[in-house]
Amino acid sequence: MQGKVMSQDNASSIHDVGIDVCKDWLDVHIMPADIAERVPNTKKGQQALIRLLKRYTIRRILMEATGKLHRSVHERLHIVGYAVTVVNPSRSRKFAESIGTLAKTDKVDARMLALFAGWSGHEATPPLAENLANLQEIVRSRAGAVADRTALLNELRTATVAAVKQELRARIALAKASAKRLEAVARDVIAADPALQRRLDILVSIPGIGAGTAASLIANMPELGTLDEKEAGMLAGLAPIAHESGGTIGRRRIDGGRHVVRTACYMPALHAVRGNPSLKTFYRRLVDAGKLKKVALTAVMRKLIVLANALLKADRVWSLTPPSTSKNQPIHA
Repeated sequence: MQGKVMSQDNASSIHDVGIDVCKDWLDVHIMPADIAERVPNTKKGQQALIRLLKRYTIRRILMEATGKLHRSVHERLHIVGYAVTVVNPSRSRKFAESIGTLAKTDKVDARMLALFAGWSGHEATPPLAENLANLQEIVRSRAGAVADRTALLNELRTATVAAVKQELRARIALAKASAKRLEAVARDVIAADPALQRRLDILVSIPGIGAGTAASLIANMPELGTLDEKEAGMLAGLAPIAHESGGTIGRRRIDGGRHVVRTACYMPALHAVRGNPSLKTFYRRLVDAGKLKKVALTAVMRKLIVLANALLKADRVWSLTPPSTSKNQPIHA
C-alpha cells in the first residue's frame, strides 16, 4: 500500500472517507486530504486500512450496501469505533450524477462516496447482529428461488417444444423445493431467538401476512417498531412523494426505499383487502373515490407497514377489537 506523508494540517483537520467495496479489494478515498488507496478485502487488508485511518481525524466513513461483501469491513470499523454509514447504491449514484460524476470505476466511486460522506444528514449504520444478518441472507436467497420459479413459470407458458417443457418443469420443481427448504431454515433461525420469534408472532397475527412475509420483514426492515408512521412508509419506499413545480401539481408517486420490502408486501396487501375488514373498507373507499386500483393497493401496502411498525412498537398482536391501555391487550388495524 502506497500513501502520501501526512502533513500537520491533515492530522488536525476533519476528514470523511469513502470506501468502494468489491470481493477482492477496498478502494479508499480520504477527503479533503485527497488520499486514494487500495487494500485487499481481507483481514490483513482491513488492518492496513485501520492503520491508514488512524493517521487522520475521521468524522464519517461511507460505503454502499453490497450484500455480504461489505459486512466484514463494516463490522471491523464499527468495533474500532468509527462512525460508518451504509447507503443504498441508487442513492449514491444519484449524488454522483448531481455533481457531474458520470464515470463509474472503483476509484471514482470511492472519491464520490467520500464527497457524499461530507454532506450532512448521514447517520451511522450499526452492523446487524449475527443471527439477523444470517436470516437476511437466508430470506434473500429464498426470494431469489421464488423469483426464479416465477420466471420459469412464465417461460413455460410460451414454450412449445416438449423437451423444453419437461426441462422447465424440472427446474420449477427444484426452485420450489429450494424455496421451501430455505423457508424452513429461516423458521429455525427465528425459533432459536425468543426476540425474533416474538416479532414473527406479532407480524403473522396481521391478516394477510404469512410466515414467509414476516421473516422477510424481520430481516429486511429490522427498524420496524422503532419508527414513526412517516419514517416507516419512507423506509419501505411506500410513501407518496410530491411532484410540484410552480403552478404544476404532478401526480404523487412512490420512490426510493427498500425494494425487497415492497415486493414482500404486495401479496399480503392483496390478501388483506379480502380478509382484513378495516383495510378492505379502506381500499374500497379509495377505489370508489376514483383512485386507480394499483394506487389503492399501494396505499394498503403502506398501511400494512405502518400497522406492523405500530404493533411491534407496542409489543401487541393484531385484533379486531379496539386497543386497551393495558400492554397485554391486542391492537387492531
